[in-house]
Amino acid sequence: MDANIRQTEAEDLLHSVFGMQAFRPGQADIVAGLLARRNMLVVMPTGAGKSLCYQIPALVFDRLTVVISPLVALMDDQVAALRALGVDAACIHSGRDRDANVADWKRVQSGACKLLYMSPERLMTDRMLSALQKLDPAMFVVDEAHCISKWGMNFRPEYEALSGLKTAFPDAVFSAFTATADEATRRDIAAKLFDGRGETIVHGFDRPNLHLAVEPKADWRRQLLDFIGERTGQSGIVYCLSRRLTEEVSAFLNDKGHRALPYHAGLSAELRRDNQEVFMAEDGVIMVATIAFGMGIDKPDIRYVFHLNLPGSMEAYYQEIGRAGRDGAAADVKLIYGLDDIRMRRQFIDQDGEDDDHRRREHKRLDALLAYCEATTCRRVTLLSYFDETTEPCGNCDICLDPPKLIDATVQAQMLFSAALRTGQAFGAAHLIDILRGAATQKIKDRGHDQLPTYGVGAAHAKGYWQSFIRQALAGGYLSVDIDGYGSLKLTERAEAVLKGDGEFLIREPAPEKPVKTRSRGAAAAPDLPPELSGLLAGLKKLRQELAKARGVPAYVVFSDATLREMCLSRPSNLEQMADINGVGPKKLEEYGLMFLERLSAGADGP
Repeated sequence: MDANIRQTEAEDLLHSVFGMQAFRPGQADIVAGLLARRNMLVVMPTGAGKSLCYQIPALVFDRLTVVISPLVALMDDQVAALRALGVDAACIHSGRDRDANVADWKRVQSGACKLLYMSPERLMTDRMLSALQKLDPAMFVVDEAHCISKWGMNFRPEYEALSGLKTAFPDAVFSAFTATADEATRRDIAAKLFDGRGETIVHGFDRPNLHLAVEPKADWRRQLLDFIGERTGQSGIVYCLSRRLTEEVSAFLNDKGHRALPYHAGLSAELRRDNQEVFMAEDGVIMVATIAFGMGIDKPDIRYVFHLNLPGSMEAYYQEIGRAGRDGAAADVKLIYGLDDIRMRRQFIDQDGEDDDHRRREHKRLDALLAYCEATTCRRVTLLSYFDETTEPCGNCDICLDPPKLIDATVQAQMLFSAALRTGQAFGAAHLIDILRGAATQKIKDRGHDQLPTYGVGAAHAKGYWQSFIRQALAGGYLSVDIDGYGSLKLTERAEAVLKGDGEFLIREPAPEKPVKTRSRGAAAAPDLPPELSGLLAGLKKLRQELAKARGVPAYVVFSDATLREMCLSRPSNLEQMADINGVGPKKLEEYGLMFLERLSAGADGP
């Protein structure tokens, strides 16, 4: 068929089947390339209309097109949408009963159906490949193509087998589509699918309707409530790092009057499906989820995405915020993070079973995300530059709207770097901050760190200032975290230059800490506990009694009742959070902190 005739037929289908007056920017060139039988890797932002780019050529071609997708729900949704348009499409996967799969396969064999959706596991069997070879498909489409590359996020081993398709079907056109792939990942996808012989089209990563914002983690409950409170009645996603936190946040939001549903891999498939259906169908629902939720979700009116923890990479972050504002209307994305997030992400990478090169790449990806978080110029410029795209300042991110004040903090940097160097670069942020602020902890006394020249030199600044300072030093490449050394901070060449006076250190001025409200004398000593926390409080009191007995002191000498109640309410998960509780001084933190954290983690049913 002549290329002009095919293009005309494609435009007719755009109007008559899909009901659209014109292609969106970039779509026409992709459709034309596939109709000319050129292999193509297409990178387009979420919501830009990737599916249409291969669905129209599939209807123009006179033979079958096979679409490979990683998610059963995504396949079902796309087939249902096509059938609603009058297009006969089929899908075969393990989530359907055998009779339904057989019926769809018979329609494919008869030629009545020109679009077949399959998972890579079902496709890459000898029996299915042999059956498809008899039908001589015109085109194979790999959706969510970043799953094929070990260089990218969400790598799936079953996707890697797709690299053998070109040999089995030498006459077919191959196309791959993704919203998330940096340059290295793009090269790997093209090499695996069509030996690099084809076009790579990067249509752009910009989502100008998204307002980007990042904030240091201080009090996540307050920060989350403030954010959601301004968006009551809107649909949104709150991403959490763990299943436990997902459940906690969901319960917390419901208790505060919001309708929130949990979603994580630990829930039953039925409950996950039910919660997803409610979120997709109803307005004003908040989905509190781990990264198990999201791929293939096509709800156009998600008005916000809030990250309670640091994602694993810039690609992961971009993919997750891409679920907001698919309808093109304004949407907000916000990320809060702290030092614990950085330490945990580094640990995840170093515990990965992949090779050293893989771990090195993942650390660099995380470094890029940290640089975005601690950026002092337009966030959109920083985000898009990671994907090799240039743009002007957007005027629609937190930095553009409220530019940070930059200060010369070279002297403070020299204090911090000197403290790290003089202690053998063997300690983490909390201990270094204690040294700088002159804290009288047992750990400092035992190691003689109160005799260092840097002891107390940073006492003019609060702990929160130094925490922000260290985050920016990490993001700026002045410090690195040694996971094998239990989170100790190491100086890089950049830090050594600053220490020698050969470089300067400019930072965004840390926000002043909010004054702590002091309780007036005579006021209630501690708030009443909800009944569900009474068992936890009893467990803490039991531990306190055991410790007091062993030391021959009254129980209150260990911790007061008010301190134990505050532990139950705030549920600290690390020593840094424990140190913020009233009545937990440095010495008690050193002596009792880990034991009480363990009991808090065990809950009411603990030992």
